[in-house]
Amino acid sequence: MDLGLKDRVYVVTGATRGLGNATAHALAADGAKVIISGRDEKAVTAAAAELGPDAVGLVADNADPAAAQRLVDTAKERFGRLDGILISVGGPAPGFVADNTDEQWRSAFESVFLGAVRLARTAAAALGEGGVIGFVLSGSVYEPIAGLTVSNGLRPGLAGFAKSLADELGPRGIRVVGVLPSRIDTDRVRELDALSGDADASRAANEAGIPLRRYGTPEEFGKTSAFLLSPAASYLTGIMVPVDGGARHGF
Repeated sequence: MDLGLKDRVYVVTGATRGLGNATAHALAADGAKVIISGRDEKAVTAAAAELGPDAVGLVADNADPAAAQRLVDTAKERFGRLDGILISVGGPAPGFVADNTDEQWRSAFESVFLGAVRLARTAAAALGEGGVIGFVLSGSVYEPIAGLTVSNGLRPGLAGFAKSLADELGPRGIRVVGVLPSRIDTDRVRELDALSGDADASRAANEAGIPLRRYGTPEEFGKTSAFLLSPAASYLTGIMVPVDGGARHGF
C-alpha cells in the first residue's frame, strides 16, 4: 500500500531514539523528508546520518520557547514545505504522589505539556490543507500507570488539547491525531521494568496482561505513526490510537 509519503516533509521531535526515532525511520523509508530534533548534539547528528540525505538534525529542547519556530523554519528553508509534525518527548520522572517534587512537575509541564502545545500551535500556523499534527501520548490517557504519576497527570490533558485542536483545525483541512503506546520495548520501558527490582519478573507479569503476550517493537509503533501521519489516513482526525497489543479492553 502506498502511503503517499514521497517528498512530503515532517518534523519529528524527540527522534534520536525510541518511538520518535522509529517513526522518523518509517517515514523516511517510504520517501518522506524529515527534520528530527533532540537535546544531545552527538545523538542528533548520529540519528540524522542514519536516516540518510533527506534528513536534517536540529538540536532543540521542546521546553525552549524558540524551538518550535526554529523547527518549522528549518523544514521550510531546507525542503520548501511542511506537511506535518509528530510531537514526541521523553517521559517525565517516575514516582508516586509523595515522591515527585514541585520542580519535577514544573519541568515536565514545560517539556511534556506546554512544549507540545507550543509546537502544535506553531505547526498549525504553518500547515495548509492536508497537514497533520500528531502527538505521542500514552496508554495512561485512559488508565493510570502505577509509578508514573506525573505522566498520568499530563498526558490526558494533552489528549484533551489534541481533540480541541482537531475541532478547530478541521475546517482548514488539517488533521490531529494521538498515538498511545503502552508496553513498547524501548529503553524507557526497560528502565521502568527495572524499577521493580526484578525486571524479568515485571516484564513477564506485564506480558501476561497483553492479549498478544509480548511487548511491541519500536518498528511496529513507527509504522502505525507513519500511517496516521500519511495521506492514506486522510479521513482520520481527533482520534487516539492505542498501540498496545490489545491491552486496553474498553472502547
